[in-house]
Amino acid sequence: MSESEIQTYRPRVATAEPRRNSVGVQIGKVTVGGGAPVVVQSMTNTDTEDAAGTAKQIAELARAGSEMVRITVNTPAAAAAVPRIRERLDMMGVDVPIVGDFHYNGHQLLEAEPACAEALGKYRINPGNVGFGKKKDSHFAAIIEAAIRYGKPVRIGANWGSLDQTMVARLMDENGSRSDPWDAGAVAREALIRSALESAAKAEEIGLARDRIILSCKVSGVQELIAVYRDIAGRCDYALHLGLTEAGMGSKGITASSAALGVLLQEGIGDTIRISLTPEPGQPRTGEVQVAQELLQTMGLRAFTPLVTACPGCGRTTSEFFQELAKTVQGHVRAKMPEWRVKYDGVENMTLAVMGCIVNGPGESKHANIGISLPGNGEAPAAPVFIDGEKKMTLRGDNIANEFVQILENYVETRYTSRGA
Repeated sequence: MSESEIQTYRPRVATAEPRRNSVGVQIGKVTVGGGAPVVVQSMTNTDTEDAAGTAKQIAELARAGSEMVRITVNTPAAAAAVPRIRERLDMMGVDVPIVGDFHYNGHQLLEAEPACAEALGKYRINPGNVGFGKKKDSHFAAIIEAAIRYGKPVRIGANWGSLDQTMVARLMDENGSRSDPWDAGAVAREALIRSALESAAKAEEIGLARDRIILSCKVSGVQELIAVYRDIAGRCDYALHLGLTEAGMGSKGITASSAALGVLLQEGIGDTIRISLTPEPGQPRTGEVQVAQELLQTMGLRAFTPLVTACPGCGRTTSEFFQELAKTVQGHVRAKMPEWRVKYDGVENMTLAVMGCIVNGPGESKHANIGISLPGNGEAPAAPVFIDGEKKMTLRGDNIANEFVQILENYVETRYTSRGA
């Protein structure tokens, strides 16, 4: 390959495996499965009885990019608050579907509060605690019948921490009779999967359509989650919700969730995701939405906001200026994206590069829509700017950050079609 060919070479983009062929489920204006883009969802941590506070947090999550928001519905007062929450959201122009999370008493709450049953966009039930003993089947049936009556889809969400113990005991007995018994982990995974699949089959027997059912089988271990979802994906065509339950706080939760979900999404498994982060004290709940979006976008599955490539820095870049510029650009993009998303078509696909020295700076800048290569130690005090692969100008002096942001603004205005045009 000649030098000129090397300079113009663009590597072939690798892509994820084709999406698993799942049944599509309609939830308001949102489609989960059926070939639709992977949907981002989140959950509030407010007291649902506080209608104003819960509506406020739902709106914040929706504006951050959550396409469904789940709320706890655990008491009669919480159920009674749901239609008021829906009314407040409608008044704010926030049409995100609300998912009601029911445990233990969902059958009673839906029966007692029909306005709640109507206002919710979807119900989530846990087959491990929907009912116990002889009452389990009747409680489960009552919720499914409510979903049918009000035209709502249902997520049947089995969880490692609340497995149906009757199911576990039955599988342990089966395992004991095997000539080559499974280990305890394999039995637990099978119990989780069967709990979801058998519950889905019962829901269909009661009359809930297949395209109204979503399944999830959540665990808190990365390898266990991958194993469970690979297995259930091969045994059904229901839409699947992915999430590492109780992922944790900060970098641990982000790393664990990304490791598990990244593998599954790469294999085409998963129709909707949640990153179950424990928020840092004083930090907004919206952080989990941002992580979910960044995971999907960095994998090339969806685009939500322009991505900024920035070098980590080394001995050539002892100045912190490139770090400050990268932070400024990233902050500007996030602040402007709500406006840009409404005004311009395709702006979420824009790529930016802020580089710190001559080694990789020009090359990375050429690969981005807009890139800047700042001078490293001992380099000439000049910062070439590249637009769509071509060097267009060189910035110098103390106003580089403001000038670069203005270049970015001008590019957006001229490059992307106005949605009103």
